[in-house]
This record gives sequence, structure tokens and C-alpha cells, in this order.
Amino acid sequence: MRYFCYALLVFILVGCAATKYVPSKINGVSFVAAGNAVDSTHTQPVANIYANAAAVMPFGFIRDKSHPEIIHSTNRQWFGETKAGVKQYIEALRKHDMAIMIKPQLWLRHGEFTGFLKMESEANWKILEETYSSFILKFAELAQETNAEVFCIGTELEEFIKNRPDYWHNLIKEIRTIYKGKLTYAANWDEFWRTSFWAELDYIGIDAYFPVSDMQTPTVEDCIKGWEKHKPGLKEFSETLDRPILFTEFGYRSVDYTGKEPWRYDRSMTSVNLEAQNNATQALFNAVWKEDWFAGGYLWKWFIDHDRVGGLENNQFTPQNKPVEEIIKAHYKVN
Repeated sequence: MRYFCYALLVFILVGCAATKYVPSKINGVSFVAAGNAVDSTHTQPVANIYANAAAVMPFGFIRDKSHPEIIHSTNRQWFGETKAGVKQYIEALRKHDMAIMIKPQLWLRHGEFTGFLKMESEANWKILEETYSSFILKFAELAQETNAEVFCIGTELEEFIKNRPDYWHNLIKEIRTIYKGKLTYAANWDEFWRTSFWAELDYIGIDAYFPVSDMQTPTVEDCIKGWEKHKPGLKEFSETLDRPILFTEFGYRSVDYTGKEPWRYDRSMTSVNLEAQNNATQALFNAVWKEDWFAGGYLWKWFIDHDRVGGLENNQFTPQNKPVEEIIKAHYKVN
């Protein structure tokens, strides 16, 4: 009997060792900040689509390039954009066993693209760096306090990173002294190739608005074909750096030509095309999700008042109360 048990144990161990471990994917949503605290009525819809992770996004604000001081954690901000709000959101999401990414972001006045943020004097660079450190380290402390699984050190800041590389290398070192979890950075889809510090982080983070189709109503097949133009480079990049790729944002508007320039959010695009959103989303799942180099991602974007947002007349990114919500639910349930 002892020999049989020993032989069985050896068989199990050898069998397990021979099977490649494949970690579960991050099936996440970008949980948008609001002016109030959240409760189960706000978080249950996230659990209902079988999401296992959520990005919580505090904001800092910059008036303009001539006034580079980052304003953050003030009583003039929405509750969900502050440290207290982020902590409360995390506590509510944890009740559904959600893994958490804290993803601090900047907002430039008039919605200017943060990737172009570039100072014109050394004095202004210093102000930007000092106030960015204050902003980001505050939330690194919160990430450690709340045991957040992932912390994102910045979002779409190409010019800032390109012009001040020493600052970013030193900032990462300082964050590591505070926060002991996984680090990433959310690079724009056409920026990540040039980001210099991936080897110092745990995930290659990409806001994945890759163009995949020029069709007005893209088919699943055409979008998959479009992904084949990007996947070899992503795979090679991941393998070269020995880091998995994480889509820190992904998603498509329910609008005509949604796969052509997926990053566009301007109001000049007025059509409503639910089928386009369905097909582009399904194609991303089919083309990318099971790849070994891919860690998962966070859907852009999910608002807290589920019953009041999205819907069949909405042409923005949110999948809420649209047919694509069922596609996401079906995919997240089994992956």
C-alpha cells in the first residue's frame, strides 16, 4: 500500500511538472471614477460579466504647459478621483474578489493628449517632476496599503518619458521601495516600442487601440486579419524583454469604422453601429486572448451607474447595456 501511494505521488508530481503552467488571464474593466461612493449596486454588474479584475483611476490635473503643477487629492475633485475614493472603490470591488490595478492618470485642460506633454524650460520640468512624484507616490502608498495586485506608474506620457529618462528610472526605484506588487506603465499603442524602462517593470502595458480594419462595419474575420499585422511584433517584443503584455486599456466604440482608428473619441463621429463594436471586440478575443505572451486586459470603459449608461443609442466605448456586453460576459466566463 505504501509503495502504491508513493508511486501515485510520483506520477502526480511528474505529470504536473510536465504540464506547462498557464496563469489565468486578467479579465478586467476600467472602473470610471464618479462623484459618490459605491456599493454593491454599482459593483455587482461588474461581477455579472465575470470580470476578475478592475482598474481604479485617480486623476491629477494640469492647467496647461505654462502651469505644470499637478493638482490632485483636493476637495474640488470627484470622490472617486481622490485617495479616499480610490480606497473605498477598492474595498467595494474586493467583496467580489476582484484583483485591483491602481492606474493614476493626468488630465490636461481642454482634454489635450497627454502624450504631447512637454515643458519648455528646465524650471517647468522640475515643477512637473516634483508634483508628479507627489501624485504617483501617494497612490503607490495606497497600492501597498490595499494590497493592489498591479500599480500603473503612468498613462500615455511619451514626451515626458522621452525627454526625462533619468527621472523615470529614479521614480521606478523609489516606487519599488514603497510598493511590493507588480508594476506596469500604460503606453499608447504606437508608443510602447520606444518606452525605455520595460525591463524595470513586470508587465509591458499597452493601451491597445491598434488599427485592425478599414471597413465601415468590420467583420470578425477582417479584424482578425488586421490583428495578424500586429501580433508577430508583440510576440517578439514580449519574448525579447521576457515580460508579458498587458492591455491596460482595450475596447471599441459602437460607431462606423470603429476598427480604423480605435483611439478616436471625438463627437464628430455621430453614427451608431453596434455590430461594428460586436465584431471588433469578438475578433480581439479570438485573435489575442489565448496567446502565451498575453496577460489579459482592462476593458475601456465601465461606469458605476450601470442602469443609466450605454444603451442601444450610445456610440461611445462603454459596452454597458449593449449587445457587446453579452459577448464580453461569455468570453470572461470561460477564460
